[in-house]
Amino acid sequence: MREIFHLADGMVDETAEAVPIEATYAGIAGHDHRWGDLSVAGAEAFRDMTARHLQAVRAVPVTGDRWDGLAAGVLEEALEASLAAHDADEHLRDLNSVSSTLQDLRQIFDHMDTGTAEGWEAIASRLDGLPEAVEAYRQRLDEGRRRGLAVAARQVREGIRQCRVAAGDDSPFLALASDAAAALTTEGALAARVAAGAATAREAFAGLAGYLEEAYLPEAPEADGVGRDRYVLAARRFLGADLDPEATYAWGWSEVARLRAAMERVGEQIVPGAPLGEVLEALATDPDRAAAPEEFLALMAERQSAALGELHGAQFDVPEPIRAVDVKLAPPGGPLGAYYVGPSEDHTRPGCVWFAIGDLERVPMFDQVSTAYHEGFPGHHLQVGMQMTAAERTTRYHRLLIWYPGSGEGWALYAEDLMEELGYLEKPDYLMGKYASEMLRACRVVIDIGSHLGLPIPEDQPFHPGEAWTFETGVEMLVDYAAQSRPVSESEMTRYLGWPGQAISYKVGQRAIRDLRAGEERRLGDAFDLKGFHARLLEVGSIGLDTLAAWMRA
Repeated sequence: MREIFHLADGMVDETAEAVPIEATYAGIAGHDHRWGDLSVAGAEAFRDMTARHLQAVRAVPVTGDRWDGLAAGVLEEALEASLAAHDADEHLRDLNSVSSTLQDLRQIFDHMDTGTAEGWEAIASRLDGLPEAVEAYRQRLDEGRRRGLAVAARQVREGIRQCRVAAGDDSPFLALASDAAAALTTEGALAARVAAGAATAREAFAGLAGYLEEAYLPEAPEADGVGRDRYVLAARRFLGADLDPEATYAWGWSEVARLRAAMERVGEQIVPGAPLGEVLEALATDPDRAAAPEEFLALMAERQSAALGELHGAQFDVPEPIRAVDVKLAPPGGPLGAYYVGPSEDHTRPGCVWFAIGDLERVPMFDQVSTAYHEGFPGHHLQVGMQMTAAERTTRYHRLLIWYPGSGEGWALYAEDLMEELGYLEKPDYLMGKYASEMLRACRVVIDIGSHLGLPIPEDQPFHPGEAWTFETGVEMLVDYAAQSRPVSESEMTRYLGWPGQAISYKVGQRAIRDLRAGEERRLGDAFDLKGFHARLLEVGSIGLDTLAAWMRA
């Protein structure tokens, strides 16, 4: 085995041992029963391990092989980003509404094996260790609080709400215990152990809610923005490219205007003569344009199956292990929306699109079709799946533990473009949903950058010209421009304010891929091969945008 690949294999094993949560998400077997050390000491030990890994990567001799060079470059960039985040004390600010240890402590159970007794044993063991894990996490948050690094109050309040759900009468842990009782009819002791663990898990979350409310929240600042320096550092981590936030902010507004015009054109086809707001209201509220949850899941699964069957061979060569994708409803209590979790390393757990629909009894369909293509195939499922099956080209560390939203979310948003191009958004309703989806991402650019950097809304805009961004202003834009419901818009705004730099990765990444394609089309003319372009883009998996551009232009 080539040296850099052998080194990366060992790095995966060490990382999985140190951070079992990441091992479970990545589908690395053997760690599902543990939590690892979530304390400050655990974070410091992880930093030391990362620095050692970086030193080892830099010491590997250069071979001249392009795949070895890619492997070393990707590993070095990812390790450097991890160290930079730690050294900026991000591990002491590890609390937000959507992507922090708080969510991992609950959501990790969604991705564990419930089909075997061994899987339930791991769940029971992890439940047994949950109170200790919660306490270690609380101590890390408390160190940040003591050092004046408490996150914004809005994130804390949402964290308290999520803890209350996990502790309450609708707790997902109660559903877990119920599932165990149904699955383990001949394993009464194990089912009882899961039930007991679920009860202690609820108590642990109740205690964490109390800490956040009584000790942490009083010292949390009300200001949401993180400032330019911290924002640019975070954006670099998400994009794998340096960001000019002011120029990107101006470009974001140009995209808002372009997409607004496109939505108005399609709206004329849906309800002729009606203002755009009325068209969007009809799409969101018309019961004939909606489906009950189970029907909705069946329709989304049917879309995925049809796209895989029709595009494999014609547009993509899809590896056999990823020619299926699950579609499920997410448990209650988390943020609304949709997300994807990739297959396990051995593909015994397939990739899955999770839809979090809250308490909706009817799901509007107009904006869900493009979402399914974004989250599933040919979006995240294809790119992540290609990365997971590229053992001869990419290192195991890259396949399992590296994912850049810039190229990852950028590809998924570009996949929506592609499905429009290929005719899969066959109704004006679905085309409006796609434009609304892209408008959402354009709004994210201006809201995220403007809110965190304190940039005013431009004077030449029809939307609150010259005003400063507020939470309510952002919610209003998402409702009026991006066709989001108010609950979803409030959830979205809370997400942006607690996860700086991530929300822009969709549009910035999409622009990068569009620019790469346009450059290839100009260079090759009639010889341009779209399937070949996609194959080259996907063969490297999710990497930093600068590295991706260099690879495609080599």
